[in-house]
Amino acid sequence: MAEQLRAAVRELMPRAHEDLTRLVALRSVADARQFPPEECAAAAAWVVGAFREQGFADAEAVETSDGSAAVIGFRPGPADAPTVLLYCHYDVQPPGDEELWNSPPFTLTERDGRWYGRGASDCKGNLVMHLTALRALAAAGQAPAVNLRIVAEGSEEMGTGGLEDLLRQRPELFDADVMLIADTGNTAVGEPTITTSLRGIANVVVHVSALEGEVHSGVFGGPAPDAMTALVQMLATLHDEEGNTTVDGLVSDQHWNGVEYDDTQFRGDAGVLEGVDLVGSGSVADQVWARPALTILGIDCPPVVGSAAAITPRASARLNLRVPPGTDPAEAQDLLIGHLLAAAPWGVRVSVDPEATGMPFGASTGGPGFKQLTAALSAAYGAEVGFAGQGGSIPLCSALAEQFPDAEIALIGVEEPQCRIHAPNESVDPSEIENLAYAEALFLSRFESRAGSSS
Repeated sequence: MAEQLRAAVRELMPRAHEDLTRLVALRSVADARQFPPEECAAAAAWVVGAFREQGFADAEAVETSDGSAAVIGFRPGPADAPTVLLYCHYDVQPPGDEELWNSPPFTLTERDGRWYGRGASDCKGNLVMHLTALRALAAAGQAPAVNLRIVAEGSEEMGTGGLEDLLRQRPELFDADVMLIADTGNTAVGEPTITTSLRGIANVVVHVSALEGEVHSGVFGGPAPDAMTALVQMLATLHDEEGNTTVDGLVSDQHWNGVEYDDTQFRGDAGVLEGVDLVGSGSVADQVWARPALTILGIDCPPVVGSAAAITPRASARLNLRVPPGTDPAEAQDLLIGHLLAAAPWGVRVSVDPEATGMPFGASTGGPGFKQLTAALSAAYGAEVGFAGQGGSIPLCSALAEQFPDAEIALIGVEEPQCRIHAPNESVDPSEIENLAYAEALFLSRFESRAGSSS
């Protein structure tokens, strides 16, 4: 039976490539300021049709509060069977500067055994993985041993909360015993991993004003307060000499107790230039999975090209604060705002606009779902399964855990570090789609909620 599933998945990989090619070609960026909303609508329609073909007869695109459409569907299984929810998202990050891509971002391109394109891994590759698992079961003449739900989000990358609102309004659409959140990945190609920890998020935009308008730097430079210089001084207080995040009142010395993240591997994964040090104290795993991290996402200031000999009257910056489980993001955001206000020099005027927050997430790993998923992943990869954290945020996970406290939530996916998600030249290793589809098919064909538990 397992051999039939493995063979079925392998034979379906050309179909997976075809599906991913079609999906990547749809510029489904959930921001109408950058891409036509018709692109997201077309992607949603494609996803609806694909899952209807796999037995989700009632699959439909449900509009959410942020204007995006979530694809929702249910496929009944045997009587009294447990229910498994399959999650993914079809929206993608903007491509950014297309000159930095080695091939067109919305054309799936194969190079050196990898498939390149925006969304190839995050998260259209995971969507194709779900479909491939379901098709493999059908091709092998097997039916899932469970009831199935599909939830494909349409605005995950924008973080606007539409799906979380839908969860609160219609929780019955999400109710499941096990939730497979396919939006993370392995620590490396071929190393099966379940993500058990996610950092939360708390963003702000800080504005600094010092002058009524630009004035000549030669005539007024010296005593005239420069808003850009004031902002730079404020931002410099958010990290110490080692690079640790230093927001007043925010704990930043936590330690990670799961798998380690090798320094050399991290340097390669992150593209750290030769001779440049890693920052922060503690291990890499401590830094990316267990501690807060403050990143300056953008600064509004005069550009170098075309800049004049003038003192800047106003400047702004958008800041991204990631916080680990155990830290309340709203409290962390308040601490960040207080820190910025206190750090402002020379009496410059400062205002801070808080953006939406997202809760961190920590999974419970003692239930039968985790036990059987771990066995399926180990069988698919022929390797021991590791448990890792994820520096990114998926607010839906915390919302699901709050709504369904007894559900087992497991994060898996094709997004290993070489994928370079959110960056130019995003890619996926097709072997990850193949192995994960096989593991998921094994799990769906065997899962029993009474299979016991492990610690």
